Amino acid sequence: MDLLKLSFYLRKDGVESALEKSHRGGHLWIFLAEPLPARDRRIYLCSLALRVGIPVKGSRQGEGVEVFPKHDALKPGRYGNAIRGPLGIHRGATQRFWFDGTDEDLERQMCCLNSLPKMTHDQLARLIAGKAIPPQLASRELTAEPKMRSHTSGPEFRILDHINTKLRTVGRNNITRCPSCAEEGHDRSGDNLSISIEDPLKYICWAGCTRDMIRAAVGCPRPVQSV
Repeated sequence: MDLLKLSFYLRKDGVESALEKSHRGGHLWIFLAEPLPARDRRIYLCSLALRVGIPVKGSRQGEGVEVFPKHDALKPGRYGNAIRGPLGIHRGATQRFWFDGTDEDLERQMCCLNSLPKMTHDQLARLIAGKAIPPQLASRELTAEPKMRSHTSGPEFRILDHINTKLRTVGRNNITRCPSCAEEGHDRSGDNLSISIEDPLKYICWAGCTRDMIRAAVGCPRPVQSV
């Protein structure tokens, strides 16, 4: 299991983690002694996972572990990821998921979590010295379809006309399953494709599928333009 493997290598780096069960697998938590920059945490975790052969979602390897927070920074007026706190009640499953390592008792679980060494600023700085976000995981912006040339016939491609899966709103984007990922049997959580609410011509697959791949998957490949 990837999370157990990641936990092993975290411990070799002197970083303690806690494995929480979930209705779809598990979550590996790292607790901090102080607020630390999201980008620095992502540099460490993504670099470590890829170095030891653990696929990371968003690296064009299909499915993989998800690293939260998913953003290095937020633009004004935007919100980050909503994350259920440790030992909180899951709204969908309507139950609490327990951590490995102690009895399924709320007080004992809290004592166990409180006893874990917390990551410090100096520790993280040593772990990421000389490192950067792996290029295949660098943050990307939603981009629009290129304008069609005036002599090109046919209607403008609109991704929402070809999406038949459920949309859900996260911040200023609609999130849904990526058709290209789905063809390959990936994106089980149905959240790889992000479509701008303000400008639906802007969309991106966070797992790395190109617009050409997405268009081909929905049966609307980009027309060949003559030069």
